[in-house]
Amino acid sequence: MQMQMTVSPIIATGFSLREGSPEFDDLAAGLDEAEALGVDVVELPVYAWHLMVNGRLLDSRVKDLARILAGRSLKASVHGPLSVNLMDNVERLPRHERVLAASIELTAAIGAKHLVVHTGSVRGQDDVEVAYSRQREALATAGDIAQAAGVLLCVENIFRFGDVRETATPSKLAGELAAIDHPAVAATLDVSHAYIRAAQDRLDPLPEIAALAPYARHLHLHDSFGRPSQLWTYDPAEAVAFGEGDLHLPIGWGAIEWDAVTENPLPAETVAIMELDPRHWRELAGQVPTLKALAGRFRLAAQAAA
Repeated sequence: MQMQMTVSPIIATGFSLREGSPEFDDLAAGLDEAEALGVDVVELPVYAWHLMVNGRLLDSRVKDLARILAGRSLKASVHGPLSVNLMDNVERLPRHERVLAASIELTAAIGAKHLVVHTGSVRGQDDVEVAYSRQREALATAGDIAQAAGVLLCVENIFRFGDVRETATPSKLAGELAAIDHPAVAATLDVSHAYIRAAQDRLDPLPEIAALAPYARHLHLHDSFGRPSQLWTYDPAEAVAFGEGDLHLPIGWGAIEWDAVTENPLPAETVAIMELDPRHWRELAGQVPTLKALAGRFRLAAQAAA
Protein backbone atom coordinates (compact mmCIF):
# COMPACT_ATOMS: atom_id res chain seq x y z
CA MET A 1 0.00 0.00 0.00
CA GLN A 2 1.36 3.42 -0.92
CA MET A 3 -0.41 6.27 0.86
CA GLN A 4 -1.51 9.07 -1.50
CA MET A 5 1.23 11.67 -1.88
CA THR A 6 -0.97 14.63 -2.88
CA VAL A 7 0.60 17.79 -1.49
CA SER A 8 -1.38 19.41 1.30
CA PRO A 9 -1.36 23.21 1.59
CA ILE A 10 -0.28 22.84 5.23
CA ILE A 11 1.02 20.30 7.67
CA ALA A 12 -0.90 20.89 10.89
CA THR A 13 1.39 21.44 13.86
CA GLY A 14 0.97 21.23 17.60
CA PHE A 15 2.18 19.51 20.73
CA SER A 16 1.22 16.81 23.18
CA LEU A 17 -0.33 18.18 26.34
CA ARG A 18 1.04 17.27 29.74
CA GLU A 19 -0.78 14.38 31.42
CA GLY A 20 -1.80 16.48 34.42
CA SER A 21 -4.69 15.38 36.58
CA PRO A 22 -6.14 11.91 35.86
CA GLU A 23 -9.52 13.61 36.08
CA PHE A 24 -8.36 16.06 33.30
CA ASP A 25 -9.84 18.92 35.33
CA ASP A 26 -6.79 21.03 34.44
CA LEU A 27 -7.21 20.51 30.70
CA ALA A 28 -8.70 23.95 30.04
CA ALA A 29 -5.48 25.64 31.14
CA GLY A 30 -3.47 23.49 28.74
CA LEU A 31 -5.80 24.38 25.89
CA ASP A 32 -5.51 28.06 26.75
CA GLU A 33 -1.73 27.77 26.55
CA ALA A 34 -1.87 26.01 23.18
CA GLU A 35 -4.20 28.61 21.71
CA ALA A 36 -1.97 31.42 22.96
CA LEU A 37 1.03 29.78 21.24
CA GLY A 38 -0.83 29.63 17.92
CA VAL A 39 -0.70 25.92 17.17
CA ASP A 40 -3.27 24.04 15.11
CA VAL A 41 -3.69 20.88 17.13
CA VAL A 42 -3.03 19.32 20.52
CA GLU A 43 -2.51 15.67 21.33
CA LEU A 44 -4.54 14.42 24.26
CA PRO A 45 -2.82 11.91 26.60
CA VAL A 46 -6.03 10.00 27.27
CA TYR A 47 -4.00 6.97 28.38
CA ALA A 48 -3.44 8.86 31.66
CA TRP A 49 -7.06 9.95 32.20
CA HIS A 50 -9.94 8.11 33.85
CA LEU A 51 -12.20 7.59 30.85
CA MET A 52 -12.49 3.81 30.65
CA VAL A 53 -13.05 0.81 32.89
CA ASN A 54 -12.36 -2.74 31.67
CA GLY A 55 -12.72 -1.74 28.02
CA ARG A 56 -15.91 0.27 28.59
CA LEU A 57 -16.10 4.03 28.24
CA LEU A 58 -17.40 6.11 31.12
CA ASP A 59 -19.97 8.05 29.12
CA SER A 60 -20.40 10.95 31.53
CA ARG A 61 -16.66 11.58 31.57
CA VAL A 62 -16.40 11.36 27.80
CA LYS A 63 -19.12 14.02 27.62
CA ASP A 64 -17.16 16.14 30.10
CA LEU A 65 -14.08 15.86 27.88
CA ALA A 66 -16.04 16.77 24.76
CA ARG A 67 -17.52 19.79 26.56
CA ILE A 68 -14.07 21.08 27.59
CA LEU A 69 -12.84 20.77 23.99
CA ALA A 70 -15.92 22.38 22.44
CA GLY A 71 -15.64 25.87 21.02
CA ARG A 72 -11.86 25.86 20.78
CA SER A 73 -9.87 26.88 17.72
CA LEU A 74 -7.76 23.75 18.18
CA LYS A 75 -8.16 20.33 16.65
CA ALA A 76 -7.21 17.29 18.70
CA SER A 77 -5.46 14.00 18.17
CA VAL A 78 -5.64 11.19 20.72
CA HIS A 79 -2.86 9.06 22.14
CA GLY A 80 -4.53 5.83 23.18
CA PRO A 81 -3.34 3.50 25.96
CA LEU A 82 0.34 2.71 25.57
CA SER A 83 -0.24 -0.81 26.88
CA VAL A 84 -2.41 -1.87 23.93
CA ASN A 85 -0.40 -4.74 22.43
CA LEU A 86 -1.90 -6.49 19.43
CA MET A 87 1.01 -8.95 19.39
CA ASP A 88 0.17 -10.28 22.86
CA ASN A 89 -0.76 -13.92 23.32
CA VAL A 90 -4.16 -15.24 22.27
CA GLU A 91 -5.50 -15.39 25.83
CA ARG A 92 -4.96 -11.67 26.44
CA LEU A 93 -5.49 -10.35 22.92
CA PRO A 94 -9.29 -9.85 23.24
CA ARG A 95 -8.72 -7.43 26.13
CA HIS A 96 -6.36 -5.35 24.01
CA GLU A 97 -8.89 -5.35 21.17
CA ARG A 98 -11.69 -4.15 23.48
CA VAL A 99 -9.59 -1.29 24.82
CA LEU A 100 -8.60 -0.30 21.29
CA ALA A 101 -12.22 -0.40 20.09
CA ALA A 102 -13.24 1.79 23.05
CA SER A 103 -10.39 4.19 22.21
CA ILE A 104 -11.70 4.48 18.65
CA GLU A 105 -15.17 5.20 20.03
CA LEU A 106 -13.72 7.85 22.34
CA THR A 107 -11.78 9.50 19.52
CA ALA A 108 -14.92 9.79 17.41
CA ALA A 109 -17.02 10.99 20.33
CA ILE A 110 -14.80 14.04 20.90
CA GLY A 111 -14.55 14.87 17.20
CA ALA A 112 -10.89 13.90 16.76
CA LYS A 113 -9.56 12.08 13.71
CA HIS A 114 -6.14 10.65 14.56
CA LEU A 115 -5.77 7.90 17.18
CA VAL A 116 -2.22 6.83 18.05
CA VAL A 117 -1.53 3.28 19.20
CA HIS A 118 1.89 1.68 19.62
CA THR A 119 2.97 -1.16 17.39
CA GLY A 120 3.00 -4.46 19.22
CA SER A 121 5.78 -6.24 21.06
CA VAL A 122 6.68 -9.81 21.94
CA ARG A 123 7.77 -11.01 25.34
CA GLY A 124 8.40 -14.51 26.62
CA GLN A 125 8.50 -17.43 24.20
CA ASP A 126 5.68 -16.45 21.82
CA ASP A 127 6.43 -17.14 18.17
CA VAL A 128 7.32 -13.79 16.59
CA GLU A 129 5.87 -14.41 13.14
CA VAL A 130 2.63 -15.73 14.60
CA ALA A 131 2.46 -12.62 16.76
CA TYR A 132 2.89 -10.39 13.70
CA SER A 133 0.08 -12.32 12.03
CA ARG A 134 -2.18 -11.70 15.05
CA GLN A 135 -1.40 -8.01 14.87
CA ARG A 136 -2.20 -7.79 11.15
CA GLU A 137 -5.56 -9.42 11.70
CA ALA A 138 -6.35 -7.26 14.73
CA LEU A 139 -5.35 -4.04 12.96
CA ALA A 140 -7.47 -4.91 9.93
CA THR A 141 -10.47 -5.47 12.21
CA ALA A 142 -9.76 -2.28 14.13
CA GLY A 143 -9.36 -0.48 10.82
CA ASP A 144 -12.91 -1.43 9.86
CA ILE A 145 -14.18 -0.06 13.18
CA ALA A 146 -12.12 3.11 12.76
CA GLN A 147 -13.24 3.69 9.17
CA ALA A 148 -16.90 3.40 10.17
CA ALA A 149 -16.28 5.95 12.95
CA GLY A 150 -14.34 8.41 10.77
CA VAL A 151 -11.11 7.77 12.68
CA LEU A 152 -7.62 7.19 11.31
CA LEU A 153 -5.66 4.63 13.32
CA CYS A 154 -1.99 5.67 13.42
CA VAL A 155 0.41 2.90 14.47
CA GLU A 156 3.52 4.30 16.15
CA ASN A 157 6.99 2.77 15.83
CA ILE A 158 8.65 2.10 19.16
CA PHE A 159 11.83 0.30 20.36
CA ARG A 160 12.68 -2.68 22.53
CA PHE A 161 12.43 -1.89 26.23
CA GLY A 162 12.41 -3.94 29.43
CA ASP A 163 11.94 -7.61 28.59
CA VAL A 164 10.64 -7.02 25.04
CA ARG A 165 12.21 -9.48 22.60
CA GLU A 166 10.81 -8.02 19.40
CA THR A 167 9.08 -4.94 18.11
CA ALA A 168 9.05 -3.73 14.54
CA THR A 169 11.76 -1.58 13.07
CA PRO A 170 10.29 1.30 11.04
CA SER A 171 10.90 -0.57 7.79
CA LYS A 172 9.28 -3.72 9.20
CA LEU A 173 6.27 -1.68 10.33
CA ALA A 174 6.03 -0.21 6.83
CA GLY A 175 5.89 -3.74 5.45
CA GLU A 176 3.20 -4.73 7.92
CA LEU A 177 1.07 -1.71 6.97
CA ALA A 178 1.54 -2.54 3.29
CA ALA A 179 0.33 -6.09 3.98
CA ILE A 180 -2.73 -4.82 5.89
CA ASP A 181 -3.48 -2.31 3.12
CA HIS A 182 -6.35 -0.61 4.95
CA PRO A 183 -7.36 3.01 4.26
CA ALA A 184 -7.98 3.68 7.97
CA VAL A 185 -4.67 2.20 9.20
CA ALA A 186 -1.61 4.42 8.80
CA ALA A 187 1.54 5.20 10.78
CA THR A 188 2.70 7.59 13.43
CA LEU A 189 6.35 8.13 12.59
CA ASP A 190 8.28 8.85 15.78
CA VAL A 191 11.68 10.03 14.57
CA SER A 192 13.55 9.63 17.86
CA HIS A 193 12.08 6.17 18.40
CA ALA A 194 13.29 5.25 14.91
CA TYR A 195 16.83 6.29 15.80
CA ILE A 196 16.80 4.26 19.02
CA ARG A 197 15.29 1.16 17.39
CA ALA A 198 17.80 1.37 14.54
CA ALA A 199 20.67 1.59 17.04
CA GLN A 200 19.45 -1.59 18.74
CA ASP A 201 19.98 -3.53 15.49
CA ARG A 202 22.90 -1.42 14.22
CA LEU A 203 20.87 -0.08 11.31
CA ASP A 204 21.11 3.27 9.56
CA PRO A 205 18.11 5.24 10.89
CA LEU A 206 17.64 7.40 7.80
CA PRO A 207 16.62 4.57 5.41
CA GLU A 208 14.40 3.21 8.18
CA ILE A 209 12.63 6.56 8.47
CA ALA A 210 12.39 6.86 4.68
CA ALA A 211 10.67 3.45 4.53
CA LEU A 212 7.93 4.44 6.98
CA ALA A 213 7.42 8.05 5.84
CA PRO A 214 5.03 7.20 2.94
CA TYR A 215 2.65 5.57 5.43
CA ALA A 216 2.79 8.35 8.03
CA ARG A 217 -0.22 10.56 8.56
CA HIS A 218 0.98 11.65 11.99
CA LEU A 219 4.41 12.53 13.37
CA HIS A 220 5.97 12.59 16.82
CA LEU A 221 8.89 15.03 16.84
CA HIS A 222 11.34 15.36 19.74
CA ASP A 223 15.07 15.04 20.07
CA SER A 224 17.48 12.49 21.53
CA PHE A 225 20.92 11.05 20.86
CA GLY A 226 19.52 7.83 19.41
CA ARG A 227 21.08 5.77 22.20
CA PRO A 228 19.20 2.89 23.85
CA SER A 229 19.16 3.00 27.64
CA GLN A 230 22.13 1.10 29.04
CA LEU A 231 23.22 2.83 32.25
CA TRP A 232 21.53 2.72 35.63
CA THR A 233 20.32 6.20 36.49
CA TYR A 234 18.52 7.34 39.61
CA ASP A 235 16.67 10.33 38.21
CA PRO A 236 15.52 11.11 34.63
CA ALA A 237 17.73 14.20 34.74
CA GLU A 238 20.72 11.85 34.90
CA ALA A 239 19.63 10.13 31.68
CA VAL A 240 19.59 13.56 30.05
CA ALA A 241 23.05 14.25 31.45
CA PHE A 242 24.35 11.03 29.89
CA GLY A 243 22.33 11.55 26.70
CA GLU A 244 20.76 8.12 26.52
CA GLY A 245 17.25 6.76 26.19
CA ASP A 246 13.92 8.14 25.00
CA LEU A 247 14.54 11.64 26.35
CA HIS A 248 11.87 13.71 24.57
CA LEU A 249 14.24 16.65 24.41
CA PRO A 250 13.58 20.00 22.79
CA ILE A 251 14.36 19.86 19.08
CA GLY A 252 17.99 20.84 18.58
CA TRP A 253 19.23 19.56 21.93
CA GLY A 254 20.06 16.08 20.64
CA ALA A 255 21.79 14.53 17.66
CA ILE A 256 18.95 13.74 15.25
CA GLU A 257 19.83 14.74 11.68
CA TRP A 258 16.77 16.94 11.11
CA ASP A 259 17.96 18.26 7.73
CA ALA A 260 18.08 14.71 6.39
CA VAL A 261 14.86 13.60 8.11
CA THR A 262 12.84 16.46 6.60
CA GLU A 263 13.90 15.50 3.08
CA ASN A 264 11.24 12.77 3.24
CA PRO A 265 7.98 13.75 1.51
CA LEU A 266 4.89 12.96 3.58
CA PRO A 267 1.29 12.17 2.63
CA ALA A 268 -1.27 14.94 2.50
CA GLU A 269 -2.74 16.34 5.72
CA THR A 270 -0.04 14.93 7.95
CA VAL A 271 -0.16 16.15 11.56
CA ALA A 272 3.14 17.03 13.26
CA ILE A 273 3.07 16.73 17.06
CA MET A 274 5.97 17.74 19.27
CA GLU A 275 6.27 15.45 22.29
CA LEU A 276 8.19 17.42 24.88
CA ASP A 277 9.03 15.96 28.27
CA PRO A 278 7.31 18.08 30.96
CA ARG A 279 10.74 18.63 32.54
CA HIS A 280 11.55 20.83 29.54
CA TRP A 281 8.26 22.72 29.41
CA ARG A 282 9.98 26.07 29.90
CA GLU A 283 11.33 25.62 26.35
CA LEU A 284 7.85 25.18 24.82
CA ALA A 285 7.26 28.72 23.55
CA GLY A 286 10.62 28.76 21.79
CA GLN A 287 10.06 25.31 20.36
CA VAL A 288 6.81 26.13 18.55
CA PRO A 289 8.57 28.19 15.82
CA THR A 290 11.12 25.38 15.46
CA LEU A 291 8.32 22.86 15.03
CA LYS A 292 6.64 25.01 12.38
CA ALA A 293 9.94 25.38 10.56
CA LEU A 294 10.35 21.59 10.46
CA ALA A 295 6.81 21.25 9.12
CA GLY A 296 7.67 23.76 6.42
CA ARG A 297 10.68 21.72 5.38
CA PHE A 298 8.57 18.55 5.16
CA ARG A 299 6.11 20.54 3.05
CA LEU A 300 8.87 21.63 0.66
CA ALA A 301 9.98 18.01 0.31
CA ALA A 302 6.43 17.00 -0.61
CA GLN A 303 6.19 19.81 -3.16
CA ALA A 304 9.49 18.79 -4.71
CA ALA A 305 8.31 15.19 -5.01
CA ALA A 306 4.93 16.07 -6.56
